[in-house]
Amino acid sequence: MFYRYQDWMHGLHNFNDKVLLSIFLCIFIRNSVQDHVSVGRVHSILQKTTHVPYPKETEFLHAYLHFEALTHHDYAFSCLKCGHHPPVVVMDLHKKGVFNMAVSDISEPPETFNGEVNSEEFWETLSMERIATGLLRIGDTNPYTLKPNYENWAPWIGRHTRRSPSLINTEWKKVQTTNTLDNIAEIDMTEERLSDELMNLKVADIRKLCKACGVGTEGSKTDLLSRLRKEMQNRTAYDKIFQKVWGASGGWAAILCPCGIVYSVKFLLRAESPRDFTDMLFSWKHIPNICIYDFARGLATHSNLRRPEAMPFTPFEGRLAESTENNITAAESGTLTISLPWIKEKKMDEDDNCHPVTGSSEHYALSDKFHEANSKDKRDTLRKIQIVPELAGRVNTQAAEQLFAGMRKNNYFLNMMSPTTHMFLVRNILHLQNKEKNGSMLSKIQKNLGHPKTTINLQTDLFGRLVVENRAPEMTRLHLIKPSKACWGKPLTRSQRKLMAQVHSANADDEVALVGSIVIKQKDLITLTNLCEVEGNVLNSCFCVLQQIALSQNVDIYPVDSHTIVTWLPPICAHPMDHLPRNCSEPVSRDMDRILF
Repeated sequence: MFYRYQDWMHGLHNFNDKVLLSIFLCIFIRNSVQDHVSVGRVHSILQKTTHVPYPKETEFLHAYLHFEALTHHDYAFSCLKCGHHPPVVVMDLHKKGVFNMAVSDISEPPETFNGEVNSEEFWETLSMERIATGLLRIGDTNPYTLKPNYENWAPWIGRHTRRSPSLINTEWKKVQTTNTLDNIAEIDMTEERLSDELMNLKVADIRKLCKACGVGTEGSKTDLLSRLRKEMQNRTAYDKIFQKVWGASGGWAAILCPCGIVYSVKFLLRAESPRDFTDMLFSWKHIPNICIYDFARGLATHSNLRRPEAMPFTPFEGRLAESTENNITAAESGTLTISLPWIKEKKMDEDDNCHPVTGSSEHYALSDKFHEANSKDKRDTLRKIQIVPELAGRVNTQAAEQLFAGMRKNNYFLNMMSPTTHMFLVRNILHLQNKEKNGSMLSKIQKNLGHPKTTINLQTDLFGRLVVENRAPEMTRLHLIKPSKACWGKPLTRSQRKLMAQVHSANADDEVALVGSIVIKQKDLITLTNLCEVEGNVLNSCFCVLQQIALSQNVDIYPVDSHTIVTWLPPICAHPMDHLPRNCSEPVSRDMDRILF
Protein backbone atom coordinates (compact mmCIF):
# COMPACT_ATOMS: atom_id res chain seq x y z
CA MET A 1 0.00 0.00 0.00
CA PHE A 2 1.33 3.44 -0.95
CA TYR A 3 1.65 5.63 2.13
CA ARG A 4 2.61 9.31 2.27
CA TYR A 5 3.54 10.95 5.55
CA GLN A 6 2.11 14.47 5.77
CA ASP A 7 1.74 15.87 9.27
CA TRP A 8 2.66 19.49 9.83
CA MET A 9 1.70 19.21 13.49
CA HIS A 10 5.02 17.44 14.03
CA GLY A 11 6.88 20.35 12.40
CA LEU A 12 7.80 18.53 9.17
CA HIS A 13 6.91 19.10 5.54
CA ASN A 14 7.15 16.07 3.25
CA PHE A 15 8.08 16.95 -0.31
CA ASN A 16 8.45 13.61 -2.12
CA ASP A 17 8.83 10.93 0.59
CA LYS A 18 12.61 11.42 0.32
CA VAL A 19 13.13 15.09 1.06
CA LEU A 20 11.52 16.33 4.29
CA LEU A 21 11.94 19.92 5.43
CA SER A 22 11.29 21.22 8.90
CA ILE A 23 8.64 23.94 9.07
CA PHE A 24 11.25 26.17 10.71
CA LEU A 25 13.52 25.74 7.67
CA CYS A 26 10.63 26.55 5.31
CA ILE A 27 9.89 29.77 7.20
CA PHE A 28 13.61 30.56 7.24
CA ILE A 29 13.78 30.19 3.44
CA ARG A 30 10.66 32.35 3.03
CA ASN A 31 12.16 35.17 5.09
CA SER A 32 15.47 34.82 3.22
CA VAL A 33 13.69 35.26 -0.12
CA GLN A 34 11.92 38.34 1.27
CA ASP A 35 15.40 39.74 2.01
CA HIS A 36 16.55 39.04 -1.58
CA VAL A 37 18.50 35.87 -0.79
CA SER A 38 17.83 33.10 -3.29
CA VAL A 39 16.87 29.57 -2.28
CA GLY A 40 20.07 28.37 -3.95
CA ARG A 41 22.20 30.58 -1.72
CA VAL A 42 20.37 29.36 1.38
CA HIS A 43 21.05 25.80 0.21
CA SER A 44 24.77 26.56 -0.23
CA ILE A 45 25.09 28.33 3.13
CA LEU A 46 23.38 25.52 5.06
CA GLN A 47 25.51 22.87 3.37
CA LYS A 48 28.75 24.71 4.15
CA THR A 49 27.68 25.40 7.73
CA THR A 50 26.55 21.87 8.64
CA HIS A 51 29.14 19.99 6.53
CA VAL A 52 26.32 17.66 5.54
CA PRO A 53 25.40 16.96 1.89
CA TYR A 54 21.98 18.36 1.01
CA PRO A 55 19.66 17.33 -1.83
CA LYS A 56 20.32 18.89 -5.22
CA GLU A 57 19.69 22.62 -5.42
CA THR A 58 16.80 22.17 -7.90
CA GLU A 59 15.10 19.61 -5.67
CA PHE A 60 15.61 21.89 -2.67
CA LEU A 61 13.91 24.76 -4.55
CA HIS A 62 10.97 22.60 -5.61
CA ALA A 63 10.55 21.41 -2.01
CA TYR A 64 10.23 25.00 -0.79
CA LEU A 65 7.79 25.94 -3.59
CA HIS A 66 5.81 22.80 -2.71
CA PHE A 67 5.51 24.14 0.84
CA GLU A 68 4.28 27.55 -0.36
CA ALA A 69 1.77 25.95 -2.73
CA LEU A 70 0.25 23.93 0.13
CA THR A 71 0.22 26.91 2.50
CA HIS A 72 -3.12 28.70 2.73
CA HIS A 73 -2.39 32.14 1.25
CA ASP A 74 -5.44 34.29 0.55
CA TYR A 75 -3.59 36.52 -1.96
CA ALA A 76 -6.07 39.27 -1.12
CA PHE A 77 -3.95 42.06 -2.68
CA SER A 78 -5.80 44.82 -0.84
CA CYS A 79 -4.79 47.76 1.39
CA LEU A 80 -6.29 48.29 4.84
CA LYS A 81 -6.28 52.05 4.33
CA CYS A 82 -7.48 52.30 0.72
CA GLY A 83 -9.83 49.29 0.79
CA HIS A 84 -10.80 47.00 -2.07
CA HIS A 85 -11.46 49.88 -4.46
CA PRO A 86 -8.77 52.59 -4.17
CA PRO A 87 -9.79 55.89 -5.81
CA VAL A 88 -6.14 56.73 -6.61
CA VAL A 89 -3.67 54.25 -8.11
CA VAL A 90 -0.12 54.27 -9.46
CA MET A 91 0.79 52.10 -12.44
CA ASP A 92 4.15 51.12 -13.89
CA LEU A 93 6.14 48.32 -15.52
CA HIS A 94 8.98 46.29 -13.99
CA LYS A 95 10.73 45.79 -17.31
CA LYS A 96 13.75 43.96 -15.85
CA GLY A 97 11.64 41.19 -14.32
CA VAL A 98 11.55 38.71 -17.23
CA PHE A 99 11.67 34.99 -17.91
CA ASN A 100 13.13 33.07 -20.84
CA MET A 101 10.60 32.41 -23.55
CA ALA A 102 10.66 31.89 -27.30
CA VAL A 103 8.15 34.32 -28.78
CA SER A 104 8.09 32.36 -32.03
CA ASP A 105 6.62 29.36 -30.18
CA ILE A 106 3.50 31.32 -29.18
CA SER A 107 0.71 30.87 -31.68
CA GLU A 108 -2.22 33.20 -32.13
CA PRO A 109 -5.38 32.24 -30.22
CA PRO A 110 -8.40 30.75 -32.00
CA GLU A 111 -10.85 33.13 -33.66
CA THR A 112 -13.48 32.31 -31.02
CA PHE A 113 -11.28 33.63 -28.19
CA ASN A 114 -12.81 36.81 -26.72
CA GLY A 115 -9.91 37.80 -24.47
CA GLU A 116 -11.38 36.56 -21.17
CA VAL A 117 -9.45 34.07 -19.03
CA ASN A 118 -10.54 32.42 -15.78
CA SER A 119 -7.84 33.68 -13.42
CA GLU A 120 -8.73 31.32 -10.56
CA GLU A 121 -8.34 28.25 -12.75
CA PHE A 122 -5.12 29.59 -14.28
CA TRP A 123 -3.43 30.35 -10.96
CA GLU A 124 -4.76 27.14 -9.42
CA THR A 125 -3.02 25.26 -12.23
CA LEU A 126 0.23 27.05 -11.41
CA SER A 127 -0.10 25.93 -7.79
CA MET A 128 -0.98 22.38 -8.80
CA GLU A 129 2.14 22.25 -10.97
CA ARG A 130 4.20 22.96 -7.84
CA ILE A 131 2.28 20.36 -5.78
CA ALA A 132 2.42 17.64 -8.42
CA THR A 133 6.21 17.96 -8.55
CA GLY A 134 6.42 16.19 -5.19
CA LEU A 135 4.17 13.32 -6.33
CA LEU A 136 5.82 12.44 -9.64
CA ARG A 137 8.24 9.61 -10.18
CA ILE A 138 11.39 9.95 -12.24
CA GLY A 139 10.50 10.27 -15.91
CA ASP A 140 6.86 11.22 -15.33
CA THR A 141 5.44 14.28 -17.10
CA ASN A 142 3.77 16.89 -14.96
CA PRO A 143 0.14 17.05 -16.18
CA TYR A 144 -0.27 20.64 -14.91
CA THR A 145 2.64 22.15 -16.84
CA LEU A 146 1.63 25.37 -18.61
CA LYS A 147 3.42 26.95 -21.56
CA PRO A 148 3.06 30.66 -22.37
CA ASN A 149 0.10 31.24 -24.65
CA TYR A 150 -2.32 34.06 -25.34
CA GLU A 151 -5.61 32.26 -24.66
CA ASN A 152 -4.70 30.96 -21.20
CA TRP A 153 -2.53 33.59 -19.54
CA ALA A 154 -4.18 35.64 -16.79
CA PRO A 155 -3.12 38.49 -14.49
CA TRP A 156 -3.75 38.32 -10.76
CA ILE A 157 -6.23 40.72 -9.14
CA GLY A 158 -7.58 40.43 -5.58
CA ARG A 159 -10.97 38.70 -5.42
CA HIS A 160 -12.70 41.73 -3.88
CA THR A 161 -11.22 44.17 -6.39
CA ARG A 162 -11.97 42.29 -9.61
CA ARG A 163 -15.45 42.24 -11.14
CA SER A 164 -15.37 38.45 -11.57
CA PRO A 165 -12.90 35.54 -11.80
CA SER A 166 -12.95 36.03 -15.58
CA LEU A 167 -10.29 38.66 -16.35
CA ILE A 168 -9.42 40.40 -19.60
CA ASN A 169 -6.18 39.72 -21.48
CA THR A 170 -6.08 41.01 -25.05
CA GLU A 171 -2.32 40.88 -25.37
CA TRP A 172 -2.48 38.92 -28.62
CA LYS A 173 -3.89 42.02 -30.33
CA LYS A 174 -0.50 43.68 -29.94
CA VAL A 175 0.83 41.44 -32.72
CA GLN A 176 -1.68 42.72 -35.28
CA THR A 177 -0.02 44.38 -38.24
CA THR A 178 -2.77 46.93 -38.93
CA ASN A 179 -1.92 50.30 -37.41
CA THR A 180 -5.20 51.39 -35.89
CA LEU A 181 -5.24 54.55 -33.78
CA ASP A 182 -4.80 52.71 -30.52
CA ASN A 183 -2.00 50.51 -31.88
CA ILE A 184 -0.14 53.57 -33.12
CA ALA A 185 -0.33 55.07 -29.63
CA GLU A 186 1.11 51.85 -28.19
CA ILE A 187 3.99 51.75 -30.69
CA ASP A 188 4.91 55.39 -30.11
CA MET A 189 5.12 54.90 -26.39
CA THR A 190 7.19 51.72 -26.43
CA GLU A 191 9.56 53.08 -29.09
CA GLU A 192 10.44 56.00 -26.83
CA ARG A 193 11.22 53.66 -23.96
CA LEU A 194 13.17 51.28 -26.14
CA SER A 195 15.16 54.15 -27.65
CA ASP A 196 16.15 55.23 -24.15
CA GLU A 197 17.41 51.74 -23.41
CA LEU A 198 19.35 51.62 -26.68
CA MET A 199 21.19 54.78 -25.66
CA ASN A 200 22.57 52.91 -22.63
CA LEU A 201 24.10 50.12 -24.73
CA LYS A 202 27.73 50.04 -25.78
CA VAL A 203 28.61 50.67 -29.43
CA ALA A 204 29.73 47.06 -29.93
CA ASP A 205 26.38 45.74 -28.68
CA ILE A 206 24.49 48.16 -30.92
CA ARG A 207 26.50 46.99 -33.95
CA LYS A 208 25.60 43.35 -33.16
CA LEU A 209 21.95 44.36 -32.87
CA CYS A 210 22.08 46.16 -36.22
CA LYS A 211 23.62 43.10 -37.82
CA ALA A 212 20.90 40.84 -36.37
CA CYS A 213 18.22 43.16 -37.76
CA GLY A 214 19.82 43.43 -41.19
CA VAL A 215 20.76 47.07 -40.73
CA GLY A 216 24.05 48.69 -41.75
CA THR A 217 26.73 48.44 -39.07
CA GLU A 218 29.03 51.26 -40.19
CA GLY A 219 29.09 54.76 -38.75
CA SER A 220 28.91 56.35 -35.32
CA LYS A 221 26.63 55.41 -32.43
CA THR A 222 24.19 58.13 -33.46
CA ASP A 223 24.02 56.74 -37.00
CA LEU A 224 23.38 53.22 -35.72
CA LEU A 225 20.62 54.38 -33.36
CA SER A 226 19.01 56.39 -36.15
CA ARG A 227 18.83 53.30 -38.37
CA LEU A 228 17.41 51.18 -35.57
CA ARG A 229 14.72 53.76 -34.77
CA LYS A 230 13.69 53.76 -38.41
CA GLU A 231 13.67 49.98 -38.45
CA MET A 232 11.51 49.86 -35.32
CA GLN A 233 8.56 51.21 -37.31
CA ASN A 234 8.21 47.64 -38.47
CA ARG A 235 6.56 45.60 -35.73
CA THR A 236 8.56 42.45 -36.44
CA ALA A 237 11.85 44.33 -36.24
CA TYR A 238 10.62 46.06 -33.09
CA ASP A 239 9.98 42.72 -31.37
CA LYS A 240 13.44 41.49 -32.36
CA ILE A 241 15.11 44.60 -30.95
CA PHE A 242 12.98 44.41 -27.82
CA GLN A 243 14.06 40.83 -27.17
CA LYS A 244 17.72 41.73 -27.54
CA VAL A 245 17.51 44.70 -25.17
CA TRP A 246 14.95 43.70 -22.57
CA GLY A 247 14.97 39.93 -22.50
CA ALA A 248 12.47 37.35 -23.62
CA SER A 249 9.20 38.35 -21.95
CA GLY A 250 7.87 41.88 -21.54
CA GLY A 251 8.37 42.19 -17.77
CA TRP A 252 5.44 42.52 -15.41
CA ALA A 253 2.99 45.37 -14.98
CA ALA A 254 1.63 46.36 -11.59
CA ILE A 255 -1.12 48.59 -10.22
CA LEU A 256 -0.58 49.86 -6.67
CA CYS A 257 -2.29 52.20 -4.25
CA PRO A 258 -0.19 55.17 -2.99
CA CYS A 259 0.50 53.17 0.20
CA GLY A 260 2.58 50.73 -1.86
CA ILE A 261 0.17 47.78 -1.72
CA VAL A 262 0.00 45.83 -5.01
CA TYR A 263 -3.55 45.33 -6.30
CA SER A 264 -2.92 43.85 -9.74
CA VAL A 265 0.02 42.18 -11.44
CA LYS A 266 0.22 41.03 -15.05
CA PHE A 267 3.12 39.08 -16.54
CA LEU A 268 3.59 40.24 -20.12
CA LEU A 269 4.48 38.00 -23.02
CA ARG A 270 5.27 40.95 -25.28
CA ALA A 271 6.35 44.57 -25.00
CA GLU A 272 4.34 46.76 -22.63
CA SER A 273 1.66 49.09 -23.92
CA PRO A 274 -1.34 50.94 -22.45
CA ARG A 275 -3.40 47.93 -23.55
CA ASP A 276 -2.02 45.86 -20.67
CA PHE A 277 -3.04 48.37 -17.99
CA THR A 278 -6.39 48.92 -19.68
CA ASP A 279 -7.03 45.17 -19.56
CA MET A 280 -6.48 45.19 -15.81
CA LEU A 281 -8.57 48.32 -15.22
CA PHE A 282 -11.46 46.89 -17.25
CA SER A 283 -11.24 43.77 -15.07
CA TRP A 284 -11.76 45.85 -11.92
CA LYS A 285 -15.18 46.18 -10.37
CA HIS A 286 -14.68 49.96 -10.08
CA ILE A 287 -12.15 51.87 -12.18
CA PRO A 288 -10.16 54.32 -9.98
CA ASN A 289 -10.90 58.02 -10.30
CA ILE A 290 -7.20 58.91 -10.58
CA CYS A 291 -4.73 56.77 -12.55
CA ILE A 292 -1.11 57.94 -12.35
CA TYR A 293 0.92 56.53 -15.25
CA ASP A 294 4.03 57.65 -17.09
CA PHE A 295 2.16 57.52 -20.43
CA ALA A 296 -1.15 58.96 -19.26
CA ARG A 297 -2.19 60.23 -22.69
CA GLY A 298 -1.80 56.77 -24.25
CA LEU A 299 -3.77 55.14 -21.43
CA ALA A 300 -6.71 57.56 -21.75
CA THR A 301 -6.74 57.44 -25.55
CA HIS A 302 -6.55 53.66 -25.75
CA SER A 303 -9.22 53.11 -23.08
CA ASN A 304 -11.65 55.57 -24.69
CA LEU A 305 -11.11 54.01 -28.13
CA ARG A 306 -11.85 50.55 -26.79
CA ARG A 307 -15.05 51.64 -25.09
CA PRO A 308 -16.33 54.70 -26.97
CA GLU A 309 -19.85 54.18 -25.67
CA ALA A 310 -18.71 54.51 -22.04
CA MET A 311 -15.65 56.79 -22.43
CA PRO A 312 -13.83 55.52 -19.29
CA PHE A 313 -11.67 58.64 -18.97
CA THR A 314 -13.86 61.73 -18.83
CA PRO A 315 -14.17 64.69 -18.67
CA PHE A 316 -11.67 66.34 -21.04
CA GLU A 317 -10.28 62.96 -22.18
CA GLY A 318 -8.82 62.37 -18.72
CA ARG A 319 -7.23 65.82 -18.42
CA LEU A 320 -7.95 68.07 -15.46
CA ALA A 321 -9.36 70.93 -17.53
CA GLU A 322 -10.38 71.77 -21.07
CA SER A 323 -7.37 72.07 -23.36
CA THR A 324 -7.65 75.79 -24.07
CA GLU A 325 -4.69 78.12 -24.56
CA ASN A 326 -5.39 79.89 -21.27
CA ASN A 327 -5.53 76.65 -19.29
CA ILE A 328 -2.38 75.29 -20.92
CA THR A 329 -0.49 78.52 -20.23
CA ALA A 330 -1.67 78.56 -16.61
CA ALA A 331 -0.65 74.91 -16.17
CA GLU A 332 2.81 75.57 -17.61
CA SER A 333 3.31 78.55 -15.30
CA GLY A 334 2.06 76.63 -12.27
CA THR A 335 -0.89 78.96 -11.57
CA LEU A 336 -3.68 76.54 -12.55
CA THR A 337 -5.44 74.86 -9.64
CA ILE A 338 -8.20 72.27 -9.98
CA SER A 339 -9.68 71.13 -6.67
CA LEU A 340 -11.15 67.62 -6.38
CA PRO A 341 -12.58 67.59 -2.83
CA TRP A 342 -14.22 64.18 -3.28
CA ILE A 343 -10.74 62.60 -3.09
CA LYS A 344 -10.71 63.44 0.63
CA GLU A 345 -14.41 63.10 1.35
CA LYS A 346 -17.22 61.40 -0.52
CA LYS A 347 -19.68 63.57 -2.42
CA MET A 348 -22.94 64.29 -0.63
CA ASP A 349 -24.83 64.00 -3.94
CA GLU A 350 -23.35 61.01 -5.71
CA ASP A 351 -22.97 60.92 -9.50
CA ASP A 352 -24.50 58.22 -11.65
CA ASN A 353 -22.22 55.18 -12.09
CA CYS A 354 -19.87 56.67 -9.51
CA HIS A 355 -16.95 55.21 -7.62
CA PRO A 356 -18.35 53.88 -4.30
CA VAL A 357 -15.64 55.54 -2.19
CA THR A 358 -15.66 59.04 -3.71
CA GLY A 359 -19.18 59.30 -5.15
CA SER A 360 -17.66 60.78 -8.33
CA SER A 361 -17.91 59.44 -11.88
CA GLU A 362 -14.95 61.51 -13.09
CA HIS A 363 -11.83 59.63 -14.19
CA TYR A 364 -8.46 61.24 -14.86
CA ALA A 365 -5.20 59.90 -16.29
CA LEU A 366 -2.38 61.94 -14.74
CA SER A 367 1.40 61.90 -14.86
CA ASP A 368 3.71 62.46 -11.91
CA LYS A 369 6.40 65.12 -11.75
CA PHE A 370 9.21 62.82 -12.89
CA HIS A 371 7.48 61.81 -16.13
CA GLU A 372 5.92 65.10 -17.22
CA ALA A 373 8.62 65.65 -19.84
CA ASN A 374 7.86 62.30 -21.54
CA SER A 375 5.15 63.87 -23.67
CA LYS A 376 5.68 66.50 -26.34
CA ASP A 377 1.97 67.34 -26.49
CA LYS A 378 1.34 70.67 -24.73
CA ARG A 379 -2.13 69.52 -23.75
CA ASP A 380 -0.54 66.98 -21.43
CA THR A 381 0.50 69.81 -19.11
CA LEU A 382 -3.13 69.55 -17.96
CA ARG A 383 -2.30 66.09 -16.60
CA LYS A 384 0.17 67.36 -13.98
CA ILE A 385 -0.55 66.02 -10.54
CA GLN A 386 0.61 69.31 -8.99
CA ILE A 387 -2.52 71.00 -10.35
CA VAL A 388 -4.68 69.15 -7.80
CA PRO A 389 -4.08 70.42 -4.22
CA GLU A 390 -5.62 67.22 -2.78
CA LEU A 391 -2.91 65.18 -4.56
CA ALA A 392 0.17 67.42 -4.76
CA GLY A 393 2.60 66.51 -2.00
CA ARG A 394 0.09 64.11 -0.44
CA VAL A 395 0.21 61.11 -2.78
CA ASN A 396 3.28 58.93 -3.14
CA THR A 397 3.53 58.78 -6.92
CA GLN A 398 6.78 56.81 -6.69
CA ALA A 399 5.19 53.81 -4.96
CA ALA A 400 5.76 51.60 -8.01
CA GLU A 401 9.37 52.73 -8.45
CA GLN A 402 10.05 51.97 -4.78
CA LEU A 403 8.56 48.50 -5.19
CA PHE A 404 10.64 47.78 -8.29
CA ALA A 405 13.80 49.03 -6.60
CA GLY A 406 13.43 46.19 -4.09
CA MET A 407 12.31 43.61 -6.64
CA ARG A 408 15.32 44.32 -8.86
CA LYS A 409 17.44 42.74 -6.11
CA ASN A 410 15.61 39.46 -6.80
CA ASN A 411 16.09 39.44 -10.57
CA TYR A 412 19.35 37.47 -10.37
CA PHE A 413 17.41 34.34 -9.40
CA LEU A 414 13.83 35.07 -10.54
CA ASN A 415 14.87 35.71 -14.14
CA MET A 416 16.55 32.29 -14.34
CA MET A 417 13.33 30.41 -13.57
CA SER A 418 10.77 28.95 -15.94
CA PRO A 419 7.77 31.20 -16.75
CA THR A 420 5.30 29.50 -14.40
CA THR A 421 7.79 29.19 -11.53
CA HIS A 422 8.74 32.85 -12.00
CA MET A 423 5.08 33.92 -11.86
CA PHE A 424 4.22 31.73 -8.86
CA LEU A 425 7.13 32.98 -6.76
CA VAL A 426 6.73 36.66 -7.72
CA ARG A 427 3.06 36.61 -6.72
CA ASN A 428 4.02 34.94 -3.44
CA ILE A 429 6.71 37.57 -2.73
CA LEU A 430 4.30 40.44 -3.50
CA HIS A 431 1.64 38.89 -1.28
CA LEU A 432 4.01 38.60 1.68
CA GLN A 433 5.17 42.18 1.14
CA ASN A 434 1.54 43.33 1.10
CA LYS A 435 0.90 41.51 4.37
CA GLU A 436 3.96 43.06 5.97
CA LYS A 437 2.96 46.59 4.91
CA ASN A 438 -0.60 46.10 6.11
CA GLY A 439 0.66 44.74 9.41
CA SER A 440 2.99 47.69 9.87
CA MET A 441 0.15 50.08 9.05
CA LEU A 442 -2.14 48.36 11.57
CA SER A 443 0.49 48.53 14.33
CA LYS A 444 1.04 52.23 13.67
CA ILE A 445 -2.70 52.94 13.83
CA GLN A 446 -3.07 51.06 17.11
CA LYS A 447 -0.11 52.92 18.57
CA ASN A 448 -1.43 56.33 17.49
CA LEU A 449 -4.90 55.68 18.86
CA GLY A 450 -3.47 55.21 22.33
CA HIS A 451 -6.68 53.59 23.62
CA PRO A 452 -6.92 50.51 25.79
CA LYS A 453 -7.98 47.49 23.79
CA THR A 454 -11.31 47.45 25.59
CA THR A 455 -12.36 50.84 24.21
CA ILE A 456 -11.62 50.42 20.50
CA ASN A 457 -12.58 47.83 17.95
CA LEU A 458 -10.78 47.85 14.60
CA GLN A 459 -12.88 46.44 11.79
CA THR A 460 -13.10 46.64 8.00
CA ASP A 461 -16.06 48.36 6.40
CA LEU A 462 -18.03 47.33 3.32
CA PHE A 463 -15.20 48.48 1.04
CA GLY A 464 -12.38 46.76 2.95
CA ARG A 465 -11.09 49.91 4.68
CA LEU A 466 -9.97 49.76 8.29
CA VAL A 467 -12.37 51.69 10.55
CA VAL A 468 -12.55 52.24 14.29
CA GLU A 469 -15.74 51.31 16.07
CA ASN A 470 -15.89 53.73 18.98
CA ARG A 471 -17.13 52.37 22.30
CA ALA A 472 -15.97 55.27 24.40
CA PRO A 473 -17.79 58.61 24.61
CA GLU A 474 -14.63 60.53 23.64
CA MET A 475 -12.52 59.44 20.69
CA THR A 476 -10.23 62.46 20.21
CA ARG A 477 -7.16 62.07 22.39
CA LEU A 478 -5.77 65.48 23.32
CA HIS A 479 -2.19 64.26 23.69
CA LEU A 480 -2.21 63.14 20.03
CA ILE A 481 -3.16 66.54 18.57
CA LYS A 482 -0.25 68.22 16.81
CA PRO A 483 0.08 71.63 15.10
CA SER A 484 -0.32 71.41 11.33
CA LYS A 485 -0.61 74.14 8.71
CA ALA A 486 -2.26 71.63 6.39
CA CYS A 487 -5.54 71.86 8.32
CA TRP A 488 -5.89 75.65 7.91
CA GLY A 489 -7.47 75.56 4.49
CA LYS A 490 -9.00 72.12 4.82
CA PRO A 491 -12.78 71.99 4.11
CA LEU A 492 -15.16 70.77 6.79
CA THR A 493 -15.85 67.06 6.94
CA ARG A 494 -19.30 65.64 6.46
CA SER A 495 -19.84 65.17 10.22
CA GLN A 496 -18.69 68.74 10.88
CA ARG A 497 -21.06 70.08 8.26
CA LYS A 498 -23.91 68.18 9.90
CA LEU A 499 -23.08 69.71 13.28
CA MET A 500 -22.96 73.18 11.75
CA ALA A 501 -26.33 72.57 10.09
CA GLN A 502 -27.79 71.65 13.48
CA VAL A 503 -26.38 74.84 15.02
CA HIS A 504 -27.81 77.02 12.26
CA SER A 505 -31.23 75.43 12.62
CA ALA A 506 -31.36 76.12 16.38
CA ASN A 507 -32.91 79.23 17.97
CA ALA A 508 -30.70 82.18 18.92
CA ASP A 509 -30.91 81.53 22.70
CA ASP A 510 -30.55 77.74 22.47
CA GLU A 511 -27.49 76.23 24.21
CA VAL A 512 -25.47 74.39 21.56
CA ALA A 513 -22.16 73.64 23.34
CA LEU A 514 -20.62 73.33 26.79
CA VAL A 515 -16.84 73.74 27.27
CA GLY A 516 -15.89 73.36 30.92
CA SER A 517 -18.18 75.81 32.70
CA ILE A 518 -18.68 78.01 29.61
CA VAL A 519 -22.06 77.74 27.90
CA ILE A 520 -22.16 78.59 24.17
CA LYS A 521 -25.43 79.71 22.64
CA GLN A 522 -26.40 79.72 19.00
CA LYS A 523 -26.18 83.49 18.74
CA ASP A 524 -22.58 83.36 20.05
CA LEU A 525 -21.42 81.24 17.12
CA ILE A 526 -23.06 83.56 14.61
CA THR A 527 -20.42 86.16 15.52
CA LEU A 528 -17.75 83.95 13.90
CA THR A 529 -18.75 85.44 10.55
CA ASN A 530 -17.22 88.76 11.67
CA LEU A 531 -13.76 88.28 13.17
CA CYS A 532 -13.70 91.88 14.48
CA GLU A 533 -16.59 91.20 16.85
CA VAL A 534 -16.24 87.58 17.97
CA GLU A 535 -18.07 86.76 21.18
CA GLY A 536 -15.61 86.45 24.09
CA ASN A 537 -17.16 83.18 25.31
CA VAL A 538 -16.27 81.54 21.99
CA LEU A 539 -12.64 82.63 22.25
CA ASN A 540 -12.45 81.61 25.91
CA SER A 541 -13.78 78.16 25.01
CA CYS A 542 -11.06 77.80 22.38
CA PHE A 543 -8.42 78.91 24.90
CA CYS A 544 -9.76 76.41 27.42
CA VAL A 545 -9.43 73.52 24.94
CA LEU A 546 -5.95 74.66 23.89
CA GLN A 547 -4.90 74.70 27.53
CA GLN A 548 -6.14 71.12 27.97
CA ILE A 549 -4.24 70.03 24.85
CA ALA A 550 -1.05 71.69 26.08
CA LEU A 551 -1.31 70.24 29.59
CA SER A 552 -1.89 66.77 28.16
CA GLN A 553 1.47 67.14 26.38
CA ASN A 554 3.30 68.48 29.47
CA VAL A 555 3.36 72.08 28.26
CA ASP A 556 2.29 74.84 30.68
CA ILE A 557 0.30 77.71 29.20
CA TYR A 558 -1.86 80.41 30.74
CA PRO A 559 -4.98 81.41 28.75
CA VAL A 560 -5.76 85.04 29.46
CA ASP A 561 -9.43 85.99 29.54
CA SER A 562 -10.32 87.39 26.11
CA HIS A 563 -12.37 90.29 27.59
CA THR A 564 -9.31 91.43 29.54
CA ILE A 565 -7.07 91.19 26.47
CA VAL A 566 -9.26 93.38 24.29
CA THR A 567 -9.47 96.21 26.82
CA TRP A 568 -5.95 96.00 28.19
CA LEU A 569 -3.31 94.54 25.78
CA PRO A 570 -0.87 97.31 24.71
CA PRO A 571 0.15 97.56 21.04
CA ILE A 572 3.80 96.55 21.69
CA CYS A 573 5.05 94.21 24.43
CA ALA A 574 8.70 93.99 25.44
CA HIS A 575 8.01 90.72 27.21
CA PRO A 576 4.62 89.05 27.59
CA MET A 577 5.22 88.32 31.28
CA ASP A 578 5.72 92.03 32.04
CA HIS A 579 2.26 92.96 30.77
CA LEU A 580 -0.01 90.28 32.18
CA PRO A 581 -3.17 91.72 33.73
CA ARG A 582 -3.00 91.94 37.52
CA ASN A 583 -6.63 90.90 38.02
CA CYS A 584 -5.99 87.31 36.88
CA SER A 585 -7.64 84.71 39.06
CA GLU A 586 -4.59 82.43 38.96
CA PRO A 587 -1.00 83.24 40.01
CA VAL A 588 1.46 84.03 37.27
CA SER A 589 4.94 82.44 37.13
CA ARG A 590 7.90 83.48 34.98
CA ASP A 591 8.90 79.79 34.73
CA MET A 592 6.04 78.90 32.40
CA ASP A 593 7.06 77.32 29.09
CA ARG A 594 4.69 79.37 26.93
CA ILE A 595 2.12 82.15 27.21
CA LEU A 596 -0.92 81.94 24.94
CA PHE A 597 -3.10 84.99 24.32
